[in-house]
Amino acid sequence: MNRKDGIKIKNRNGMQGLMPFILKKRCDSEVYINAKIDVTNLVKYKESLNKDKNITYFHLFATAASKLFYNRPLLNRFIINKTYYDRKNVSLSFVAKKEFNDTSEENLTVINIQKDDNLFTISDKIKGDVKSIRSKQNNSTDDFIDKIGKLPKFIRSIIMGIVKFADNHDLLPKSLTANSIYHSSLVLSNLGSINCDAAIYHHLTDFGTNSIFMTIGKIKDEDRIINGKNQKRKICEFGLVLDERIADGYYFVKSLELFEYILNNPKLLEDNVNIKINK
Repeated sequence: MNRKDGIKIKNRNGMQGLMPFILKKRCDSEVYINAKIDVTNLVKYKESLNKDKNITYFHLFATAASKLFYNRPLLNRFIINKTYYDRKNVSLSFVAKKEFNDTSEENLTVINIQKDDNLFTISDKIKGDVKSIRSKQNNSTDDFIDKIGKLPKFIRSIIMGIVKFADNHDLLPKSLTANSIYHSSLVLSNLGSINCDAAIYHHLTDFGTNSIFMTIGKIKDEDRIINGKNQKRKICEFGLVLDERIADGYYFVKSLELFEYILNNPKLLEDNVNIKINK
């Protein structure tokens, strides 16, 4: 039976059928990938863009990830209630603070990526959502979390038990999942924006349907040997945590190679995200 957000996968092999019973929880199925990617071409490309477009590195990485999901559709799978699903749409999520200080609230943000989106439309979507957050506008998911999170502990326990049951059986209203990072294709965390050098590993959760979390470190200079000569290159570190049950290791490695290829050929980001990349 299909869900509001996914189509049930029927043609799976025997191992896929057993995996949700062997590894019952998403957090038990995490695999970690650390990648240091040469983004020299991406840096040059960003510098060539008109400054009035106000394109940030986060916009560039988000668009590259969007193209990756359209080109590598198994990444957009999820498992819930021991059942495999293909997600019906591609969505990216992130957490944004209203202000850059220790006490500022965090807001959940999800943007849906359409087939005809590209760098410029995705950039506009991200900027629009961030503007709403900075103007103190909460969405329905934020409001729900704020109200439930302040209730007494025993009531919170009961409510969250009901919410998890409803989520497992596709009973949650779309208004609660539309802006939930736990129900998105990919959660992105741009640690480079707060001057964090390393890309940390961030756990997945057993609530929701999210199967992949990516952190982005700070872009920095690093010496690389290219064609026998030492060159100073721009390097960015990425930390990926994936639910290993949605695809095999070969598929993940090939997906990472394609992500690197996109970043090395940044003009591709101007194309619609659904255009297939031949490499």
